[in-house]
Amino acid sequence: MQWFGPGQVKPGTARADLDVRVGGRYRISFTGSNGEYHEVGGVYREVVPNQRLVFSWAWHSTPERESLVTVSIKPDAGGTLLTFHHAQFADETARDNHQRGWTEFLGNLETFVDA
Repeated sequence: MQWFGPGQVKPGTARADLDVRVGGRYRISFTGSNGEYHEVGGVYREVVPNQRLVFSWAWHSTPERESLVTVSIKPDAGGTLLTFHHAQFADETARDNHQRGWTEFLGNLETFVDA
C-alpha cells in the first residue's frame, strides 16, 4: 500500500482485500486528493506464482464495463521485467483514462523500488 494507486491518492486511504487464487475476488478502494472515493474489483482468472496474474477489472460505478488486466514478471539482467497489459475497454476514453492512471501507478512502483 506504500506505492499503490495513481498519483493523486490521499495518503492513508488505499485499502485492498485480496483472495489471490483462481476464482478469488479482490476489491481495492482509495480516496483521491480531491476527496472523490474510488473502488474497483474483479476476479482472478489466472494465478501463476512469481510469473503471471490475470484478472477482471471493473469500477464500482460502472460494473458492466469489465476489462481484463494481465501482469507478467520474469527475471531480467539482475532485475525483474514487468509486462503489463490492460485490454477490452468499453471505449477509447476509458482506455486513455486507464493509461494515464496506470502510468502514474507504475511510476509510484518504480520510485518505491528505487528507494
